[in-house]
Amino acid sequence: MFDKEEYFLNRELSWLKFNDRVLNEANDLSKPLLERLKFVAIASSNLDEFFMIRVAGLKQQVESGISKKDAAGLGAEEQLRLIDQSVRNLVHKQYRFLKRIIDCMQQENIFLKNVEGLSSTGREWMDDYFYNTIYPILTPLAINASHPFPLLANKTLNLAVLLSRSKEESQIAIIPVPSVLPRIIEVPDQGKGNTFIFLEDIITSYCAYLFCGYLVKEVIPFRITRNADLLIDGEGAEDLLVEVEKSLRQRKRGEPVRLEIAKTQKTFLKDFLLEEFEIAGQDVYKISGRIDVSCFMSITALPGYDHLRHDPFTSQTPLDLQDAENLFDVIRDKDILLHHPYESFRPVVSFIRQAAIDPNVLAIKQTLYRVSGNSSIVKALVQAAENGKQVTVVIEVRARFDEENNILWARRLEEAGCHVIYGLVGLKVHGKMALIIRQEANCIRRYIHMGTGNYNDTTARLYTDMSLFTANREVGADASEFFNMLLGYSQPPLWKKLVVAPVSLRTRLKELIEREIEFAEAGKGGHIIAKMNSLLDKEIILKLYEASSKGVKIQLIVRGICSLIPGIEGVSHNITVRSIVGRFLEHHRIVYFANGGRADIYLSSADWMNRNLSERVELLFPVDGQENSARIKAILEIMLKDNRRAYIMNSDGYYRPTGRRGRAIDSQEELFREAEIRAGRAFAIEQVSIK
Repeated sequence: MFDKEEYFLNRELSWLKFNDRVLNEANDLSKPLLERLKFVAIASSNLDEFFMIRVAGLKQQVESGISKKDAAGLGAEEQLRLIDQSVRNLVHKQYRFLKRIIDCMQQENIFLKNVEGLSSTGREWMDDYFYNTIYPILTPLAINASHPFPLLANKTLNLAVLLSRSKEESQIAIIPVPSVLPRIIEVPDQGKGNTFIFLEDIITSYCAYLFCGYLVKEVIPFRITRNADLLIDGEGAEDLLVEVEKSLRQRKRGEPVRLEIAKTQKTFLKDFLLEEFEIAGQDVYKISGRIDVSCFMSITALPGYDHLRHDPFTSQTPLDLQDAENLFDVIRDKDILLHHPYESFRPVVSFIRQAAIDPNVLAIKQTLYRVSGNSSIVKALVQAAENGKQVTVVIEVRARFDEENNILWARRLEEAGCHVIYGLVGLKVHGKMALIIRQEANCIRRYIHMGTGNYNDTTARLYTDMSLFTANREVGADASEFFNMLLGYSQPPLWKKLVVAPVSLRTRLKELIEREIEFAEAGKGGHIIAKMNSLLDKEIILKLYEASSKGVKIQLIVRGICSLIPGIEGVSHNITVRSIVGRFLEHHRIVYFANGGRADIYLSSADWMNRNLSERVELLFPVDGQENSARIKAILEIMLKDNRRAYIMNSDGYYRPTGRRGRAIDSQEELFREAEIRAGRAFAIEQVSIK
């Protein structure tokens, strides 16, 4: 009944709409100027990854002759055609917004100049910088019979140079722009403010020096984007680490999927590059501006311009933890819920640090998916092993674009004496859990931390997530079984509290939705609120459609991709979908089921996607206790009332900003205040309740 193509949105087009919402933040005049610039850079970086993974995958389908259609009825070729239309509009919008921001930056005395715009002082400085810093690094590459076209790494910026000498045929050379140097360089120029120039402009202005005896006829910047998805033989991989390392080496030389080139009326160099990369004309993006505007992120932290950025914020520490000398004593007394980044991630780091030095701690077991480059968590685990604790770490070396970082940390952990598992063959371990086993009085007690986000003290300041400390015995028993399942040959048990993918998470979600249907049919008002990053799983969407048709009220907060279409009469008329895009990346996964007035609330590491429910190890865990449950209800209600950072999806699949009626509610600002109240630093705000 509900399994119709017109009831589903295409995944790739939905993602592009999300990136468009991200880009819209760059045109929000209520935001500080450099914060707007940051969103231009983020949208550009997002688009790179989209081409490297999603577009590359569709191209492989076309080349392999795969004719399978998605839930929306689109085959790979049609998806690529629609993606091309959408991306070109997005890129045009991106450069339009960027120009407005750069014009405003000039009014704030931040100048982005070309070489000709520099004063004599600036030119003198540039001469010195070129000859002493840039020139020794440069490697101009001739292209001829003796010098074949070089392998240019993924996402590197290059200059194509057309040369001539007397009556000889024109020659072509490639200059890789050194990635070891800053792309945007500050120049001590005359006048007030800060002056910047681009690295490729400096190199271009000295091309004649690089090719003595030749006339430089044309110089064009370009960049190639390659297929960067790792191809790992999961079933046949005897050593997962070796397979990942092998694939990482291949990533730099994957098949080209996009060519960005500076817009020019001349076609010789462009045609040459198309032929060398064996790339089709529809995969060429002629750029009227700087190629790869993610480089502008470097300017957003420019000293002396605090008035062009958000006011700095301080993550709060809740009252329960402010004077706690021993976290284990606090957690033993009651469950502790943390809401990051509004509340500090430090207690999570302290949890592992205290375990590392506590003589009563016998063992630590932890999963790691993405960790920071200077990870406090990993350092604490190393210290624990050096102190004689039994430390076991399941580190996922296939965490996309964090593979190299995770491999380095995994080897450091092994060197310290930790037992390291490099993920599981066929399944990515994405669930977030730390288990501390501690000797106390006459018993062994287990302390557990679980969260919706990674054990990454850097992103914990930028991503919104929730995490929970508990010493609940049933959760502890499940936690031990969870690690036994990951580390040994233990069959999945009958879980007491936890729900684990791929074992039972999909089934349990469907059961919980079915229970709300039963309440609705009995006239007791079924109600579901679910917050996540992506909603794609067809089985779950069909179940939500069924629930909507039976009268269940469903409120979805989906940051990014959403294949479900709300507002279809008789199908999804009881479903609303909103997306919040703000200062912080909305990342938590929260599910509320009314349960006839006895609400069940869960936190999870999993989005509702097939890969999470069927191809990954994920966790869904309940939030027990009146205080924590009521708090999460109130937080969800604040998000549902957001009329500043939220977008509402219409029944045509397009998003519109929420109407700005009544009191202005920016959910992220409201949640800062909520955290301050819990820390005893602000007066209480009006209580809200779910309706």
